[in-house]
Parts: sequence; C-alpha cells; structure tokens
Amino acid sequence: MPSSEKYIQMTTAPIPGLVTRLAVPTIISMLVTAFYNMADTFFVGRIGTSASAAVGVVFSLMAIIQACGFFFGHGSGNYISRALGANDGEDAERMAATGFFSALLTGALLAAVGILLIRPLARVLGSTETILPYAVDYMRVILIGAPWMMSSLVLNNQLRFQGSAFYSMIGIASGAVINIALDPLLIFTFDMGIAGAALATIISQFVSFCLLLAGTLRGGNLRIRIKNFTPNGHYLKSIVNGGMPSLCRQGLNSVGTICLNLGAGIYGDAAIAAMSIVSRIVMFANSCVIGFGQGFQPVCGFCYGAKKYERVKQAFWFCVKSATIFLCCAAVLAFAFAPQLVAVFRKGDADVSAIGTVALRAQCLTFPLSAWIVLCNMMMQTIGKSVRASFLAMARQGLFFVPAVLILPRVLGLFGLQISQAVADVITFCASIPLQLSVFREMDTEMRALK
Repeated sequence: MPSSEKYIQMTTAPIPGLVTRLAVPTIISMLVTAFYNMADTFFVGRIGTSASAAVGVVFSLMAIIQACGFFFGHGSGNYISRALGANDGEDAERMAATGFFSALLTGALLAAVGILLIRPLARVLGSTETILPYAVDYMRVILIGAPWMMSSLVLNNQLRFQGSAFYSMIGIASGAVINIALDPLLIFTFDMGIAGAALATIISQFVSFCLLLAGTLRGGNLRIRIKNFTPNGHYLKSIVNGGMPSLCRQGLNSVGTICLNLGAGIYGDAAIAAMSIVSRIVMFANSCVIGFGQGFQPVCGFCYGAKKYERVKQAFWFCVKSATIFLCCAAVLAFAFAPQLVAVFRKGDADVSAIGTVALRAQCLTFPLSAWIVLCNMMMQTIGKSVRASFLAMARQGLFFVPAVLILPRVLGLFGLQISQAVADVITFCASIPLQLSVFREMDTEMRALK
C-alpha cells in the first residue's frame, strides 16, 4: 500500500525540485525510447530506401498499439493518482489491475486480427508495391509482440502516476538499450534484414514488460493482482474518461501518419522516407517536453485530488516556462543543422536529404509552441476534463493536421506537404488558449468555494 510519505511529498514539497526530480527519469526514458526508434530508422536505412520507408509505414501501426496502451495507462493512471491523493489505496489497486489486464487482452486481440489481415493492412497504412514486402515482414513480428507492448505502456504510466518514475525509467530505458544492441546483430550479423529490426523491438519490449512488472513489487507501489481485476461500469467508464484524450491523440497520430505516407507516396519512396525521418527527429525533441509533462502529471493528480488547486497552477506554469526555453534552443540547433541531421539516417540520397531538410526546418519554426500545447493537454487529462482534453489531443495530429496534409499539397505541391505539420501546430496553439483559460477559471471558482 502506498505510504503517507509519498502523499506528503506530492502535496507539500517545493514545486521546482519535485517536478524536476520526477521529470528527469521520465525524460531519460523518453529520450532513450526516441533514440531507439531513431536507431531502427538508422539501421534499416542501411538496407535501402524502400526498407526505410517501410519503417515509416509500420510506425502508424505501432502508433495504434501505443494509442491503446496509453488509453488504458493514462485512463487508469489518472484515476490512480487522484485516488491516492484522496487516500483511497484499495480503490487505486482495483483500477491498476483493471487497466493492466484490459490492455493485455486487447493487445492479444489486435495481434490475432492484424496477422490474419496483414497484407491488406499494410496497403491501408500506405505501402506502395515496392515497400509492401518490407512492411509485411516488419509488421508480422511487431504484431506478435502487441500484447506485452501495450501492457508495458500501462505499467509505465501507472508507476509514473504513483510518483515512482525511477522504476518506470529502469523498465523503459533497459528495453531501449537492448533494442539498440540487438538491431545491428539481428539485421546484419544474422542477416535477418528488416524482420531482425522488428524482432529486436519485441524482444526489448518483453524485457521492459518484465522489469516494469517487477517494479510494481517495490517502493510501496500498487501490486497487480488478478483478483483485483474489476471490469465493471465504474472502472471502465473512468478509464474511458481519463484515457480518451490519449486514444484520440495517438490514434489520430496514426491516421495522420497514414495520410502523410499516402500524400508523400505521390512523390516517391524518397518522400516517404524523408518525412518518416523528420518525424523521428521531431519526436526526439518533443520527447523531452513529454517527459517533463509526465513529471508534472503525478503532482497535478495528487494535488488536484487533495484540492490544492493553487499548487496545480504553480506546477503548470513552472513546466510551461521550462519547456518553452528548451524547445527554443532545440529549434535553433535543428534549423541550423537540418541537412546533417537528415543525412545521418539516409546518407548519400540527395532526394531524401532535400525533402527532409525543408520539412525539418519548417517544423523548427513551431517547436516552441509544443510546450504550451502538450502541458495544457496533460493538465486537462489528469484533472478529468476529458472533453476538452480529447479535443486538444485530436487537434494537432488529427483535426488540423489531416486537412492540412490533404489540402496544402494540392495547392503548394511538395512544399505544402513539408509545411503541413507546422501549419497544424500554429492552429492547435491558437485553439488551446481559450480551453486552458476556461480550466483556470473553473479552478478559481472551486478555490473560492473552499474558502
């Protein structure tokens, strides 16, 4: 059962030190995860342009797996942090088991259906005829690992929301390091090609799963017990309310990636490869902000559950300021070294380099806006403002990005494709301002009611 010491720490410790202490492990795990995603792109890129493009195609399937994992992980995790803030540990344990086993079963179902329909699925995700053989080989192995990939994300998020980011980091970072080590071994030494990259991914994810499960047995964390699996209306509704923003965000991220692949396919495999590479680079930079936000979420959840609303706002503004400064620095560096960054993944391919450089520089112009967007979304989701959080989660990669990627290339050609994400970011930022202000007004009203 969680200790009262953890509750006291979350609700009374100075905000800058507390958030930073929780954020550092999550930033490390996010960076390592992003790095091993980039490692896949790097090593597969040595096979050929079509193989590199296949990773971008299958990435949308992995986004679906992640969407389901974050749905159950954030849905149960948000509930857990508020329950712990209200000192109701038994309720939190039932939710922990319900979120975990629901994800495990959903992952098994997705794997079975995906393997049965693998070739049409690969085409729907944006494979061209030259990409299809590579995509099918990569996808088949990834689907086998879907159950533990999905449930690992649940354990990761539940540990974070309990304030145990260190155990979460150990599980995620260890798996990522193993992936990076296995990639060249399986792809080149054992001559498994792109299937070797996929096998490295699911082996490393299984190691993460085992370590994260072990983390639930330590540090006063909630234990996962089958007897606590309670899939009734109350818990499932709470998972839906808390996890829907993540499902919308990750699910539409997959839809956006599919639309991007289909739109880029008009310009050839080089365009698909280039946009895939840029997506990985941008993800690496954004992972720091997401990690910082994940350090904010348990503080937000505990304090909101304890009705310490002023402390929630204080933590929010500290995170927004810190993340904005970081992204401004990252944007300047990435803009200046854009050609070199793209060349790391596909050296010697002039078309990939030219397309990727323009796309990366366009996104650098809107990098700093992500700090506000991400943290607004995380705060709304954590405190249970599900409708607004879901809208904002859908906005960047779905509601605004999909129209942009479908319309702008028709007007501006390839350049329209390259700037589509930047345009979506600007519109999302503008839409998020009134939403966040409405949340602040509601919290002010609740604070006045408590006095």
